Amino acid sequence: MSQMPTKLTKEISHACGVTLNDSVQSRVIAEVMAKKPQVTVTYYPAMIRIDGVGRLEFDMNELSEALGYEMTPALFEVETSTHYGRMVRFDDRVILFGNLEDALQYEEG
Repeated sequence: MSQMPTKLTKEISHACGVTLNDSVQSRVIAEVMAKKPQVTVTYYPAMIRIDGVGRLEFDMNELSEALGYEMTPALFEVETSTHYGRMVRFDDRVILFGNLEDALQYEEG
């Protein structure tokens, strides 16, 4: 089990992440995401936290393959209890950004 530091600072962290309800599906999602660079997975009683720096991308095709059934952004959000960062949803992925400017490029205009 790893955990991001919780030291109080005035610096911008550029972090983003989700907290998932602990379930069979969430554990599979966590296993997939733990293999990615700049991603930290922390297991707590009843929840799993997935943190990233700058950008955290959940690819629904990759998660579907690992789960053995279709994962959609809507089903993914059922597993999440909360998120931080700027979330952008697509048909095939959910991306969280630690920087507002990075997320704004996807803003519908």
